[in-house]
Amino acid sequence: MRKAILTVTLGLCSLPIMAQKAQQAFRGYLYNNEYDVYLDIDFHHESITVPGNELYGQLPGYLGKKNNSFCWPITAAKIKDEQTAELHLINDYGSEDLTASLTRENDSVYVLRQEKGSTLKVPKNGKWQKLPKTLPFKRR
Repeated sequence: MRKAILTVTLGLCSLPIMAQKAQQAFRGYLYNNEYDVYLDIDFHHESITVPGNELYGQLPGYLGKKNNSFCWPITAAKIKDEQTAELHLINDYGSEDLTASLTRENDSVYVLRQEKGSTLKVPKNGKWQKLPKTLPFKRR
């Protein structure tokens, strides 16, 4: 009888832990080494403030470039399922926008796919560098 009660108790205690892991899927810092870009995201609470652009308020996140203040703020994010989220991004001037999807391949690999709108561009050595339509990110 003690074993049964202990097993049920431990099982019930582990439920919140599993729920937290699923909830954390679209929260964190994701990085792409090849293009030196990163995603700082929190789609669950929309609590990210873009450094140097506090005027935007709290957002679901942004795509930034290492050692540069340029960014693409994520103005809206909708989690479709445990593996996929839909994003709307604008550049920091507000002159370009796009729709993209962020797919979780596994616990540490995510893929950003540009779907509609402008092409993602970031500054590099005084010029604009276009990012590929499909861009992998790793969780830090």
